[in-house]
Amino acid sequence: MDTRHLLYIVTIARKQNMTKAAEELFVSQSSLSQYLGKLEQELGVPLFERTRNKLLLTPAGERYVEAAHRILEIEKETYAEIQSLHNRSHITLGLTSQLCLRMLTAVIPAFKKEFPEATVEITEANVHVLAQQLLEENIDCAVMAVHDTSVFAREQVDVLGTEEILLAVPKNHPYCKRNPGDVVTWKDIRQELGKDSFLICKKGSTLREVTDQLFSSLHFDPSTICETNSIITTRAMVAMGIGITFIGKSCKQDEKKIHFYRMDPPLTRKFALVRRKNWVMHTPEKRLCEEIQKYFQRKSTKALMK
Repeated sequence: MDTRHLLYIVTIARKQNMTKAAEELFVSQSSLSQYLGKLEQELGVPLFERTRNKLLLTPAGERYVEAAHRILEIEKETYAEIQSLHNRSHITLGLTSQLCLRMLTAVIPAFKKEFPEATVEITEANVHVLAQQLLEENIDCAVMAVHDTSVFAREQVDVLGTEEILLAVPKNHPYCKRNPGDVVTWKDIRQELGKDSFLICKKGSTLREVTDQLFSSLHFDPSTICETNSIITTRAMVAMGIGITFIGKSCKQDEKKIHFYRMDPPLTRKFALVRRKNWVMHTPEKRLCEEIQKYFQRKSTKALMK
């Protein structure tokens, strides 16, 4: 079943721009324009209204794109059903945080042993990119560190657990001598550590969203030395005394060089398994989701025992 040309029109409609659509589809802009012109000539009506900056769907275009979406979904479901006959599923899975990546190394070996013909294609991105891909049904599911799941329908989301966010300070920092305990108040972050350099996550990450809200509530604009989503990098820089950072409890390491403080009031983030709306799940898909849920249940149990 070749539905590439339907995908062409759907992508143009979504991007509202011929150049951007061609880039995403890996075809030349001239080829895409020629195909659209030929199709409109064949139909006898324009599918898009050409404005100065955008390509907007006409009423005929809206009908065409609506039908194209239905056909593409039927194709996807049919392929999934055929592949499931021999457990040859192709699952596209999005991941955000370091904990999610560690989850993958624990879950995939057993899954592949049970379903050797199944393929899991991984996409690593921030929560906003993955949320958009799920809403556009470009990936099947995602395991994400999230702050808010309201953009998804309730039946799409399984909350896997909640993680406390910690403040990581170099062990040789004067504040650690004044406060050798394991709790730091929000007031102290501004008054005692306000002149320090902060290592913060890039915009779009859940950790950045949560910490930005903290800074906003403190009416505090921190001095930032760098922005990166690499936990390994920020943790190493804190250990070297370069700055301080916020970090998920699951990423707590290097305690000989880093003092980790819980915050009062506490800051947290959620981990969630989110499925695209029309995902048809067969045995391999269901088993992968079950194993992901079991992994987080085990992590939660261990955390409670500590």
